[in-house]
Amino acid sequence: MSQVRVPTPLRGYVAGQSEVEVASASVAEALQELVERYPALQPHLFGEAGELRPYINLFVNDQDVRSLHGQQTPLTNGDRLMILPSIAGGARPGGLRGVDHNALRANQGSIIALLLTAFVLDAPGLATGVGAVMLLGALTGKIGFLPIYWALRRLRLAGPDILQDNPEPHQFSQGLGAVVLLGGAAAFVAGAPGLGWGLAWLVIALASLNLFGGFCAGCAVYYWFNRLGLPGFSQSPPPGIFPGRRPQPPVV
Repeated sequence: MSQVRVPTPLRGYVAGQSEVEVASASVAEALQELVERYPALQPHLFGEAGELRPYINLFVNDQDVRSLHGQQTPLTNGDRLMILPSIAGGARPGGLRGVDHNALRANQGSIIALLLTAFVLDAPGLATGVGAVMLLGALTGKIGFLPIYWALRRLRLAGPDILQDNPEPHQFSQGLGAVVLLGGAAAFVAGAPGLGWGLAWLVIALASLNLFGGFCAGCAVYYWFNRLGLPGFSQSPPPGIFPGRRPQPPVV
């Protein structure tokens, strides 16, 4: 059996329940089972043609089904399907999307730990490697050190913290940090280790500000570029959130 997590605005249509147990083998079947048991819920999830409404986000455990197999994503015993309506805002149709901020925190913690290790061991190659992983993540739209987060999940040391947010500023911030670290790599090659380590410490400081202070400087730069109308910076800050600040948890 799997659990379907129902957000607060929709619980009135499922007899006030926050979670509903289903026996379905896929996300699509689970949604169908849900609306068959609670017909009043159907117009809030599906359009007249039976299509899922564009502002409905679906997550299996901590992963957006759009990064898996969509509504055909299989469900196994113990899985948790979360229904998360989008909040209006942002430039993309459908509003904000779900972003796992615990995955972002694990990424930031990994960056800090690895760069501190590189500094203590005087290993500029390790610092360069961190920059390369961050750049690869930014270019592919992924979190650079996501496998570390998965390991923490398996050890039950971390769980999802999905907030309504724009993922693009976080990817830009990761790419910006990568550029700074690769600039440090160039400084090491040029025989200027002081500059190289100075740039590494700048990334450590900004990642620490994000991890411990809840402020993403790279995200703030992204939103500043958005206000200037620069191409490629299409997303606006979440409503009521100061640019770069972490959004508040949704009521689900």
